[in-house]
Amino acid sequence: QVQLMESGGGLVQPGGSLRLSCAASGSIYSIYRMEWHRQVPGKQRELVAAEWRSGKKTYAETVKGRFTIYRENVKNMVYLEMNSLKPEEPAVYYCRSDGDARGTDFGPWGQGTLVIVSS
Repeated sequence: QVQLMESGGGLVQPGGSLRLSCAASGSIYSIYRMEWHRQVPGKQRELVAAEWRSGKKTYAETVKGRFTIYRENVKNMVYLEMNSLKPEEPAVYYCRSDGDARGTDFGPWGQGTLVIVSS
């Protein structure tokens, strides 16, 4: 299975934008679904965005309209474009692969990338 490495996090002001990157160690062309998750310290990790191999996308209601996920299969990359970031959204962001439609073939977590939203 493909190993993933997140990057692009940092400090951003409320209302600002940031693009996160997820680099895969191998081809992601055949991976059923690619996901972005985030975790606030002390809280449960949550799914924020996903894109299926077909190009279909889904988002958590809390980020819909502000975040965009897109996968560039040729480059073995997955991105998360985040706009209008809120102070309550500092978190470590992770990407993950989902190998099948049953949700039983998840890839390993990477180290994550930290996003801090503050003035």
